[in-house]
Amino acid sequence: MIIEIFTTLSKALYSNHVAAMAAAFTWGILSIILSPCHLASIPLIVGFINDRGKMTTKKSFFLSLLFSAGILITIGFIGIITGMMGRMLGNIGGFANYFVAGILIIIGLHLVGLVPLPFFGGIDQEKIGRDNGYLAALMIGLIFGLAMGPCTFAYMAPVLAVVFSLSAKEFWYGLLLLLAYALGHFSVVVFAGTFTEKVQSYLNWNETSAGACWIRKICGILVIITGIYLMWGGE
Repeated sequence: MIIEIFTTLSKALYSNHVAAMAAAFTWGILSIILSPCHLASIPLIVGFINDRGKMTTKKSFFLSLLFSAGILITIGFIGIITGMMGRMLGNIGGFANYFVAGILIIIGLHLVGLVPLPFFGGIDQEKIGRDNGYLAALMIGLIFGLAMGPCTFAYMAPVLAVVFSLSAKEFWYGLLLLLAYALGHFSVVVFAGTFTEKVQSYLNWNETSAGACWIRKICGILVIITGIYLMWGGE
């Protein structure tokens, strides 16, 4: 079933412009849902927003957007650097995996409640009031993007093949295909982060509510598992 879907999307990329854009967008969505390394971004942003207590929909949206932008910036930078070095796109070596794995495990331990990370959020409402969290969201995205390099470019391969083939004749169309892929990819993350605030508002949860604490701990466990997975993958 999944193979058939990817085959259909691959063919659509070489179809008319509208179908190709829709295929690139869909490919971006599937790349985060079906990839363990990308899927980890969801509990990470959900845990981050949940950890900061009550906030507006607008703020949770921008926090999610900045987190996604951080990932995109790092991936783009890695792609350019590795391409110029003649290496496989996104391959910056096993050290990055260990580095990001360590960061994720620490963040996961914080969400579980074992390690204090003041910049991440926490239950200090007075501090949260002074710190809007935007810089923290961007920084976490930038760091998380380091581990996403090889995985991202592996999923992007069909889209990149079309873009490279169009680079000489239809450069801007190729860029639009990449943009459509990126929008699809990060729409899932932004939706998850924004939806977290909606659930909190609907249930009238704050950061100390039992339900919110359980969600934060579950997200922490998932983030820790991702860190261990990345560390094992760095062998």
